Amino acid sequence: MILVTGGTGFLGSELLKQLTDKGLAVRALKRETSEIPPIVKNITLIEWFTADINDLSTLEDAFDGITQVYHCAAFVSFNPKDKKNMFHVNIDGTSNIVNLCIENNCRLLHVSSVAALGDAKKGRKINEKDFWEYDAKAHAYGLSKYEGEMEVWRGITEGLDAVIVNPSVIIGKNAGFNGSGAIFKLVKGGFPFYTNGATGLVDVVDVAKSMILLMEGSITAERYIISSDDYHYKDLFTEIAKAFAVKAPTKEAKPWMLGIAWRALKFFSLFSGSEPSITKDAAKSSTVLSYYDNSKIIAETAIKFKPVAESIKEITQHLK
Repeated sequence: MILVTGGTGFLGSELLKQLTDKGLAVRALKRETSEIPPIVKNITLIEWFTADINDLSTLEDAFDGITQVYHCAAFVSFNPKDKKNMFHVNIDGTSNIVNLCIENNCRLLHVSSVAALGDAKKGRKINEKDFWEYDAKAHAYGLSKYEGEMEVWRGITEGLDAVIVNPSVIIGKNAGFNGSGAIFKLVKGGFPFYTNGATGLVDVVDVAKSMILLMEGSITAERYIISSDDYHYKDLFTEIAKAFAVKAPTKEAKPWMLGIAWRALKFFSLFSGSEPSITKDAAKSSTVLSYYDNSKIIAETAIKFKPVAESIKEITQHLK
């Protein structure tokens, strides 16, 4: 039987849909307070199991009869306040999953992130041979995903059958205005600024499809970047604005402007009690030029990625 962690999340729910569309029975983990997304709410092939990846007492029971595990659960944040919780979930939680996979002889597919690959080396795209290099100023999310991935590599040295995927920014209509959907909300609202950065994007459908293809294959002890296209933020925002029929951002937010913005928002948050909309880590990430090499996953699975331009059209049509 198959176990999926993070089953109520954006990626986890899409994965559950694709697995059950193939007629496969799946056990999916959810926390006590989590709501089941509409996309998978009425699928009878899913057995919902309430457990926390940081609570071994309940997690152990979830592995009964399991042979394959998709580990999608993660804590994503660019707020320094979340560092402790993020490390607890992304590192300690992953360690628990790895140990139980070894104990129960399960094949593991671990969802890491391109954030675990570090910054680009000058003059070339980031590939699977790149690893995060220590940087005292690096954001906590990237470090947590790197350390979490290291737990999987540790398990592999102990005999774990595992494969790792490193998706870029995952987009899709079912994100709504949350997560990566916040980008669409920002542009739709007439945000006038863009940053001189670039990143990779990929449709959630293709990420889940790649994961299933890798799990069903025989490859082990490998990692794969899952990314469709690289986009400069100006081009991305312009394309989204065009699809929403709103004015595209025309003003470049310089690094010094972002520096003032995150400091000011942090200061005001002390009085308002609300979380700042821009943090130091988010501001820094938005100015980095990151391009990703997806040739390895294409060679392994022959997957044909949906162009990001097509995904943008689908998402904006849905959000209208």
